[in-house]
Amino acid sequence: MARILASQRQAFAGDMTPSHAVRTDRLRRLLDMTERHGPALVAAISSDFGHRSPHETRLADLMLVAAATRHAMRHLRAWMKPRRAPTALHYRPGYSRILRQPLGVVGVVAPWNYPYQLAMGPAVGAIAAGNRVMIKPSELTPAFSALLQQCVAATFAEEEMAVVTGDADVAKAFVELPFDHLVFTGSTSVGRLVAQAAARNLTPVTLELGGKSPAILDASCDFHVAAPRLIQGKLLNAGQTCIAPDYALVPAERTEELVSALLQAAAKMYPGYVGNADYTAIINARHYARLQELVEDARARGARVIALNGVERPMPGSRKMVPAIVLGVTPDMKIMQEEIFGPLLPVMTYRSLDDAIGYINRNDRPLALYWFGKDRRHRDQVLAQTISGGVTINDCLWHFGQENMPFGGVGASGNGAYHGEFGLRTFSKEKPVFFQPRFNGMFLLYPPYGKTFERMATLLKRIT
Repeated sequence: MARILASQRQAFAGDMTPSHAVRTDRLRRLLDMTERHGPALVAAISSDFGHRSPHETRLADLMLVAAATRHAMRHLRAWMKPRRAPTALHYRPGYSRILRQPLGVVGVVAPWNYPYQLAMGPAVGAIAAGNRVMIKPSELTPAFSALLQQCVAATFAEEEMAVVTGDADVAKAFVELPFDHLVFTGSTSVGRLVAQAAARNLTPVTLELGGKSPAILDASCDFHVAAPRLIQGKLLNAGQTCIAPDYALVPAERTEELVSALLQAAAKMYPGYVGNADYTAIINARHYARLQELVEDARARGARVIALNGVERPMPGSRKMVPAIVLGVTPDMKIMQEEIFGPLLPVMTYRSLDDAIGYINRNDRPLALYWFGKDRRHRDQVLAQTISGGVTINDCLWHFGQENMPFGGVGASGNGAYHGEFGLRTFSKEKPVFFQPRFNGMFLLYPPYGKTFERMATLLKRIT
């Protein structure tokens, strides 16, 4: 890894401001790699999961990366242009510009849940900004990681982009490298360790973490409209999504109405579950057992668990988990203390919108927040009185796909952002430059200080 980093640093030193043509060529190759190896990537990811819906991999991994790459290619020339900056009157005829300069080498630590998108998504922004990229995919997706390494090696020179594979010890060594920027996507607990390791090199970090993202169902909500959208957001990738709705907040008097609507939506969208090719398995036995423990802890503490497909039981040997609604949850249950990352939807009740907002604000700031309803006043109250990484109104997840908006967490759910131009800015140094012409008035402030300086100081005080 140290050798690759040194090679990329040397290559960057030889071309510190890659041209538009060079960057576009790299983006075009990334797009071609995505499209050409798509079927193999789908198969490798499914193999690592035990089964993953090929449609979900195409939608959430391949299509999102392709769309982000095309967006960057379309807008790159404009993004690269120096920005004009206003110059105060007393500094004129000087003028100011902001130059976007690549940082050097960007490290990306990608997780297992969306392994291609969360490796190549940050890479798109880093390449557009003119950087070199090193990627460490998850050890929990070995087939995909090996394939990604082969695909990248066949598409890019090592000094442009490289993939390193290995276990947790390799990942630890990777984040300790002196990158010019480091992107980590994963759990909050590991994110803290990554930030500490990067701090030793003063490496700036973008942390995309997780947390318990709430879905508020307002009193004005039409549950027959909201339920399929909530089910899609929760059961995509079997809930193994960092921005999945972690729990729902519903008016107490409408709880059974919500349960009925969710059961209907789930039966229509995911019939059969275990044998359904659209429904994804849990990544490994450890995570499957963890989710089962969350259910049993909640049940032992008095919660009511309702399987979303009635009475079906998992197929022996399968890690496809029967999705469930968990009613009567309380804050002391593990399911309300840990990020779920699976197909379980706790439902909490509230008496007033202020109560729902208060509960959210007493906990860590979430990566995402969802609100369903028709009452604009309530919608605006939620937007004004909560802080989260991103929000989708009357649906789930889709703010993530907006390339014209930043994606990132806040507080315990992360810091920094990328996507679109925001990614290019994250992976650039926006360098301020002041241009001073030959003839200017700054000499009036030179020493020796005396009456001229005092007159100018008095004048500046009036005009600034």
